[in-house]
Amino acid sequence: MGVNCGIVGLPNVGKSTIFSALTAAPAEVANYPFCTIDPNVGIVSVPDKRLDKIVALIPPERVIPATFEFVDIAGLVAGASKGEGLGNRFLASIREVGVIAHVVRCFENSDIVHVNNKIDPLGDIETINIELALADLDTVTNRWAKQSKLNRLSKEAQKEMEKSLPVLSRLKDCLEQGKSARSLQLDEDELALVSDLHLITLKPVIYVCNVDEEGIVEENAFVKQVRQVAEEEGSEVVVICGKIESEIAVLETEEEKQEFLEAVGLQESGLNQLIRSAYHILGLRTFFTAGSDEDRAWTFRAGFKAPQAAGVIHSDFERGFIKAEVYNCEDLFTYGSEQKVKVAGKLRMEGKEYLVQDGDIMHFKFNV
Repeated sequence: MGVNCGIVGLPNVGKSTIFSALTAAPAEVANYPFCTIDPNVGIVSVPDKRLDKIVALIPPERVIPATFEFVDIAGLVAGASKGEGLGNRFLASIREVGVIAHVVRCFENSDIVHVNNKIDPLGDIETINIELALADLDTVTNRWAKQSKLNRLSKEAQKEMEKSLPVLSRLKDCLEQGKSARSLQLDEDELALVSDLHLITLKPVIYVCNVDEEGIVEENAFVKQVRQVAEEEGSEVVVICGKIESEIAVLETEEEKQEFLEAVGLQESGLNQLIRSAYHILGLRTFFTAGSDEDRAWTFRAGFKAPQAAGVIHSDFERGFIKAEVYNCEDLFTYGSEQKVKVAGKLRMEGKEYLVQDGDIMHFKFNV
């Protein structure tokens, strides 16, 4: 699974506006369908107030936040699974991402063209979901047809293939109904049998409700409809006003951005919520290194042991790992300095079996 997030939706729902605000880099934006053909890719900083607190207590020469990749994928339309609207090209881009941010238009504006000439979040979601399910159905049907002809394979290969046929059959039935593969809630063993298919509808989804200025202050009926769909699927919802976010993105300082947010009645940018949501859904977590030269946030996967986390910094760290000095950033915030953390007995020496925790501050010892 890719460690990134693909932004999808119908044309003119605000995908490229949101992407531009996310990355503070202009994506091609226009008031007509398919202005974005090749996917735009942007790297964004992961907002983390813990890093700001660490910097205040352990002042460094430079600060480096964790980063995350977003991909702006052109608008899909009905028939995309059959190639309509350059659909095949767009679907291939979606297969490469780890999580999908499905942007849904949740505002009225006669000046902005809607591809179906009406604002209908439920219909828009259904259109996208059906096209993704149909694309996956083609993939599953082709594999199912091949693996049904087991007589052409060796006995060992037949035995292995037979394991996946029941899963493929369940997937085929599900997708034929226009439902996502996620809805089957396959277990780890079943997922392993079909992992090489890279099914789009197995990917986790965040529904991004793009609202107008009024909708960001008081949740409108469109957003409530999307929340109901998300709840039934077990998906997350983030509410964003693309117009406001694009105005915040051009402000130069954090102080200006915070003042703007307060002026419109927000405590935090909706885009920050989206970044953190995508980051965590993919099982990504953060550990820190801190010192006079550099305070830095590093991304690791939940479940990593200390040597694997060390390898995030450099492969030599993992290969020659000896031990790690570890304490959690919350201990630093409580005691106020690394020295006081040591005195309190909160700094530990951990070995190769230590499971790294989100928020750990680590110093690695290695020898190569």
